[in-house]
Amino acid sequence: MDFIAKNIAELSPSMTLAITSQAKALKKQGVDVLSFGAGEPDFNTPDHITAAAIEALNTGKTRYTESAGLIELREAIAAKLLVDNGIQYDPAQISVNCGAKHSCYNAIAAVVNPGDEVIIPAPYWTSYPEMVKLVGGIPVIVETKLENDWKITPEEFEDAMSPMTKMIIINSPGNPTGSVYSREELKAIGEIAAAEDILILSDEIYEKLVYGEEKHVSIASISKDIFDHTITINGFSKAYAMTGWRLGYTAAPKKIADAIDTIQSHTTSNPTTFAQYGAIAALQGDQQIVADMRDEFDVRRQYMLSRLQAIKGLKVVEPKGAFYFLVGIESYGIKSINFCEKLLSKGKVAAVPGVAFGSEYTLRFSYATGLDVINAGMDRFEEFCGQH
Repeated sequence: MDFIAKNIAELSPSMTLAITSQAKALKKQGVDVLSFGAGEPDFNTPDHITAAAIEALNTGKTRYTESAGLIELREAIAAKLLVDNGIQYDPAQISVNCGAKHSCYNAIAAVVNPGDEVIIPAPYWTSYPEMVKLVGGIPVIVETKLENDWKITPEEFEDAMSPMTKMIIINSPGNPTGSVYSREELKAIGEIAAAEDILILSDEIYEKLVYGEEKHVSIASISKDIFDHTITINGFSKAYAMTGWRLGYTAAPKKIADAIDTIQSHTTSNPTTFAQYGAIAALQGDQQIVADMRDEFDVRRQYMLSRLQAIKGLKVVEPKGAFYFLVGIESYGIKSINFCEKLLSKGKVAAVPGVAFGSEYTLRFSYATGLDVINAGMDRFEEFCGQH
């Protein structure tokens, strides 16, 4: 007898985690692999954040909190959203979750019924469609265009809508593309969503990693009508190098916030208590460390861009945010999984195949690694491409 639930059996494992695990396994065997798969900063968590968590442990702050998280943390998040993003949320509208991935899932589970459609622009973060399928929803994938920096247009949004459309997911800055939506682009999408009574899940986990003249805009800040249709997702992993701490948060209209809290109360309960004290320190401490990390990522971004643009046959869009390049490989006539397998076996370079993001003839490079690794990896990648 097959005991696995049908909706679970139909899920695809995370290819980004699989590639990272494969690269780590080869390294353990002594193989000199250069990995560009991981979506996490290579910096240590800042000292003042770890010190706050250690103090919490040492002073016995290890018991349950409210399922939505410490009120002090939710107040700090509300203050941050007001000052940084121009959005006013009551702490009761905020839920602290076990990572922004968990936040996304809770938000989708709170509002999507079986048979509801969720519009997802592709290339997309690999977990969005699987989360929708987990709750019985139907992912509606909209293929965006490289010449539009991989961003969905209002026309593409309208063409994808149906009477069953419940939500659209917007990820800005985006993974895997690094695309950043302008205020004007978000306004156009938001006004359509509000007019059609479609919810917006706005994943803003990379908001602090925006480069050059680009500015991050929270779609919920544009108008009250759009605010009332938006669930804002954010967290601590990318901005504060806190990936393993597993802390994210949702901010939503009160009824949706209550539903998210109910889900969490029956699944994980509160996120780790002493980690929450670290998150308070992250928000209330010196933010220069965030700017310093962003500046270092920008140096890597510009260097990798120059190296990739010099390789014949690739299509490269300059990422304006996050820490990824999505590289077009269609001219090589090899699908992304085969391309990445050969790159790993022959070139000893690990990248993530674009099919994981709904984009077959692409691959993703992360520049959340040191310049020495980037330099050596680009040397190997250029040599590999020259042989194919």
